[in-house]
Amino acid sequence: QVRLVESGGGLVQAGGSLRLSCAASGRTFNSYTVGWFRQALGKERELVTAISWILGRTYYADSVKGRFTMSRDNAKTTVYLQMNSLKLEDTAVYYCAARTGAGIAFRIDEYDYWGQGTQVTVSS
Repeated sequence: QVRLVESGGGLVQAGGSLRLSCAASGRTFNSYTVGWFRQALGKERELVTAISWILGRTYYADSVKGRFTMSRDNAKTTVYLQMNSLKLEDTAVYYCAARTGAGIAFRIDEYDYWGQGTQVTVSS
């Protein structure tokens, strides 16, 4: 069982930066594929970025390429989402998720563990 806890959300002006954290309790992220999803008000939850450390593969949605970067700490128990050049349309609740499968997955039902979400609001 993996418990995920996100932090780091908040209010930021357009063009600013935020770093989200996702801490795993009880396990390291070594054997998991980890993704960050977001859900804007009235919209479906979408995959923003995901990394399969087992396969060495990374995915970024076109909307965030070049602006968002996912990484993890050396202990492999925390992953980060560095978000730069934030836009109004990045406003959403951001969720960290992990799956035991090795490949990148895009559907929410393919992920086994979820954090509680953290709100990111970008203002003009």
